[in-house]
Amino acid sequence: MARAAPYDREAALESALALFWEKGFHATSLKDLEKTLSMKPGSIYAAFSSKENLYLLALERYFNASRARMRDIMDKAESPLAALADYLRSFARLAPGDRARQACMLTKTLVDTRSTEPAIAAATQEYLTEMHNEFAAAFRAAQSCKELSNALDANRLARRFQANVTALRLALHQEMEAAAFEELAEDMAREIEDMRQAEMS
Repeated sequence: MARAAPYDREAALESALALFWEKGFHATSLKDLEKTLSMKPGSIYAAFSSKENLYLLALERYFNASRARMRDIMDKAESPLAALADYLRSFARLAPGDRARQACMLTKTLVDTRSTEPAIAAATQEYLTEMHNEFAAAFRAAQSCKELSNALDANRLARRFQANVTALRLALHQEMEAAAFEELAEDMAREIEDMRQAEMS
């Protein structure tokens, strides 16, 4: 009978995610992983094959959580544009100790690995594209319910929206003063709401 793995895989992946998100792929050493995961090098490689594979698993976990957060806001909002606006405002509601106050892990990863780790960079780009598609789908949903003009390009709007999200995450990472950050998020959210007001007036 196979012996049960002497570690909690979900907990290990969550710990690896937090570490990699903070330090990046290259700056995270095996010693860092040993300490954070409370695992010996042999156990880490037996469980996850390689540092690269562990990073890819952590990155997938990050993406899935980010997409789930977006979809949860979409499900709870009264309309697609309201959801998009609330998604932007939600960054101003993050608790001081929330690790999501860092720059986006996908953005950080692409900068860190684009010229050195092609497999990680390619996976990162794919996740960024998938998030763009989530945003574009929200704008198309707004068009379907007549909240937004069909003359507008949903993909173009999604690119702008994704750039705004990246800018907000960077501002959080740089520890922008809370009131100024709330104003920035509010301005971006109102731009989304004004699309509906302009089209439905």
